[in-house]
Amino acid sequence: MPRRERVVRMSVELPLWRALTAYRLLTAGYAVLLFVFGRVRFEHPWVAIGYLAVLGMWTLATLPRVANAASCTKRFLTADITIALTGILLTPLADTDAQRIDLPTLPSIWTAGSVLAFAIKGGWRWAGFASSLVAVANIIERGEPSRDTFHNVLLVWVASIGIGYVVQIARASELTLARALEIEAATRERERLARDIHDSVLQVLAMVQRRGTALGGEAAELGRMAGEQEVALRTLVSGGLLPTPRVSEDETQGALVRVVNEPGGPPGDEEPVADGDGAPRDLRTLLTPYAGAGVTLSEPGAPVPLPSREARELAAAVGAALDNVRRHAGDGAQAWILVEDWSHEVIVTVRDDGPGIPEGRLAQAEGEGRLGVAQSIRGRLRDIGGTAELVSVPGQGTEVELKVPRGTRGKAKR
Repeated sequence: MPRRERVVRMSVELPLWRALTAYRLLTAGYAVLLFVFGRVRFEHPWVAIGYLAVLGMWTLATLPRVANAASCTKRFLTADITIALTGILLTPLADTDAQRIDLPTLPSIWTAGSVLAFAIKGGWRWAGFASSLVAVANIIERGEPSRDTFHNVLLVWVASIGIGYVVQIARASELTLARALEIEAATRERERLARDIHDSVLQVLAMVQRRGTALGGEAAELGRMAGEQEVALRTLVSGGLLPTPRVSEDETQGALVRVVNEPGGPPGDEEPVADGDGAPRDLRTLLTPYAGAGVTLSEPGAPVPLPSREARELAAAVGAALDNVRRHAGDGAQAWILVEDWSHEVIVTVRDDGPGIPEGRLAQAEGEGRLGVAQSIRGRLRDIGGTAELVSVPGQGTEVELKVPRGTRGKAKR
């Protein structure tokens, strides 16, 4: 099973819901304190006591309702704003002086928390609706509203609509970011599949085409068909039409198994791959099978440990570079692999004595859907945080330098 990308979504609303929860608790306590310190002026204190008792129990009982958008339903919002409006309209009954000298209402600033819940849940339109209801209730409660009343009403109205608008923008930005992350993950998966196809299917088709053409007869027709399929498959890969499977969170947990073709190993060997980098592997053991009559390997003589995935991808990039040597420089070309193990990075250089690459040929090949350098080499190194530099002088061979930085863990112990 191929290694798959996981897209993690981060909610920008969660901090707002947490702040609203704290706000409701604090303002409910504030409303109770206002009554306790000003209870001597209440003509009917039992009205205030009864309402504040209901307000306190409602606030505590509905804490889970303001934990997230899913829990904050329309039914809850309706009941919540009803309690706030009821407290505002009951204020003159509990304290007749409240209308005359602009004293706080029974719920006081707790009412703003109810309006903010509308804003976070539904955006600026919901906030405007809720704040308008509060404004009407305050005007009715005051009877003859003063300048301070209109000032407070306007402040709640503007603040709630502003917060609602910001929440809508943040929500839209979050969706856009999530979509961008999904596209990036799909693109990286397509590039990985393209590399695997280039390293296996496309090379086999190209070999069948060459051998069939050389043999002639019915084999030539088979070679022609293989060439057509190679062109079609290259077009498909370079056009980005390969679908990316979507997996659930449960499917991405734990170890996966991917099919890899390690140097010197039979095709289709299965190797367990952990979600992380895996246990360190000695890069030399992956590069040694490449050494032969036409390839010379020079290594430090001591283990070159790298995380499992980085070691495999680096070795595969070396294999892709050697495939290019055999394809473009001929069977008689010589290649040299040099492994350098530094404290901060590992450098592998692949050099050959072939005719070199004409200027502009790499860009042309990439445009034709040939992914040997663009994906099988540079793409692999990019995915593991490394770089690939190619230097070629016509008539003097080609040199590919592959660099993989070591992580913050530093160089593994030897």
